Amino acid sequence: MTEKTPHCLAQNTQTRLLEHLSRVYGKDLAPQIFEGLAALVAQHCADHTPRYGLPHWNEQDTILISYGDTIQAPAERPLATLNRFANENLQDAFRSIHLLPIFPYSSDYGFAVISYRDVNRELGDWEDIAKINEHFDLAIDFVLNHCSTRNLWFTDFLEDREPGREFFIEVDPKENLTMVVRPRTTPLLAEFYTRQGKKYVWATFSHDQIDLNYANPTVLLEFIDIMLFYIRHGARILRLDAVAYLWKKIGTPCIHLPETHEIIKLFHDLLAEIEPGVILLTETNVPHEENISYFGHGDEAHCVYQFSLPPLLLHAIHSGNTRYLFDWASNLEPPPQGCTYFNFTASHDGIGLRPLEGIVPTDELHAMLDEMRNLGGFVSMKKNADGSESPYELNLTYFDACRDAQDRWHKERFLLTQTVAMSLQGLIAVYIHSLLATPNDFHGVEVTGMTRAINRRRWDLTELGQHLTDVKGLAQYIFDEYLRRLKIRRTHKAFHPDGPQKALDLGPELFGFCRTAPDYSERIIALYNFTPFSKSIRLPEHPELNDDFIDLLTDKPPIVDTAHAELVIPPYGCYWLSASTASIN
Repeated sequence: MTEKTPHCLAQNTQTRLLEHLSRVYGKDLAPQIFEGLAALVAQHCADHTPRYGLPHWNEQDTILISYGDTIQAPAERPLATLNRFANENLQDAFRSIHLLPIFPYSSDYGFAVISYRDVNRELGDWEDIAKINEHFDLAIDFVLNHCSTRNLWFTDFLEDREPGREFFIEVDPKENLTMVVRPRTTPLLAEFYTRQGKKYVWATFSHDQIDLNYANPTVLLEFIDIMLFYIRHGARILRLDAVAYLWKKIGTPCIHLPETHEIIKLFHDLLAEIEPGVILLTETNVPHEENISYFGHGDEAHCVYQFSLPPLLLHAIHSGNTRYLFDWASNLEPPPQGCTYFNFTASHDGIGLRPLEGIVPTDELHAMLDEMRNLGGFVSMKKNADGSESPYELNLTYFDACRDAQDRWHKERFLLTQTVAMSLQGLIAVYIHSLLATPNDFHGVEVTGMTRAINRRRWDLTELGQHLTDVKGLAQYIFDEYLRRLKIRRTHKAFHPDGPQKALDLGPELFGFCRTAPDYSERIIALYNFTPFSKSIRLPEHPELNDDFIDLLTDKPPIVDTAHAELVIPPYGCYWLSASTASIN
């Protein structure tokens, strides 16, 4: 690295940051904005020594996703309860904990942020966060597209005073906004009475979540300061919430605009020098090709969510047809160097349906949604540019989404989906309610009136203990087996996020792929049966399977019918086959 200037940034980094700012704000304003940015960086570097260095990740990187109050106990702060539960049960299985919004909020389970630098007192405080960080790395939500109407910036806007006076986007309601892509069916503009009279402001998600005006560079600098604040409090992963909608320009779809990509590139270049171990994760619940555009050329996000994976796995498990899953996996391009996928099956939100566009035919999608409704699920809609509506999100727990008609194969089907996700190329993130085998929370939906509440249950710690030791033993089995498989995964270099992946064409009922360690020291062939019947693979047709394999999941050889030269996979079975001489041609 070249010698740093008094700005604490190397000259080549300064040049790149100025280029990004010039493309967003113009060459005349960029130097002045850069001086403000450099001052923030100087203060950050004076107060903090980077904790995380390269490389970004390895096969041990597994991430638990949880709200701070998912597990509660009397007379104990929820963050302390979560930390106690994690320390007692999860240290050998997870490296990181992704804490969903921990800040004071007014709606949307934390995503309408009132104060970005304070911890919600109902959860705990920054000391509780630090205690979690003693044994786990942290992922923190960076809610940078919008804030609560109760945020002081918005109060400033209503009162026509600085700094919030120009932090939001005023729009004449007569403007033609039909091109704007919306993830909601509510009106785009929210009406407020201010000191200067009635005004209409941009609200992509709800009328309590007002979009911030990044055309005002002060907003950008404020959020860079917040980003660095989170890093000083232990953030190793920053989840850029709803970042695709960051920049607005009337007459465009107002999603994925060049200025948005440029701002992410600025974040990337800034952190590459001052916090090189911090990972940028973009949350863009859109079709696959749009989603992976946030890799850029390896100069934007380090990770993107694998949004097509959750609904593809559900379609395969309910139809018994893996063809779309295989086609998707076989066409996945390797991520750019220094980037990887963020694999998951469930999250605090529902299961996004837009990522199936162009992958699963509409009639098959609707058949799956009908089956999900029969299992207690809800389907939310989005508004299209022509005024029509289409399915946007499926709401139910992933555990219940994997049920079969007779509940005979429930646990096998669920664990199959989770095992596929944890073996694909990329990082693996596990929503805590999947780990806990949480059923649909219809009471939560009834109380809140929100369908997303179906997958956001808050467990009393004693009640959770009873759930995990229920006489049927299903939840305890899922919990123990899930952790066991994660622990196995963490000991094999073939599951390194940078390890290559090759899909195997095994027919429409099976799914398989080969994973190879980055240094080629290990190869694992993952095989999965998506049907309730034993299925066989003809060995002469798949020479890559002719070896003395051990299944890592059972520590035994796989079932082979030697008389018919076939490898047999049990109903909803999973194999992780390992052999030192295994090869894929």
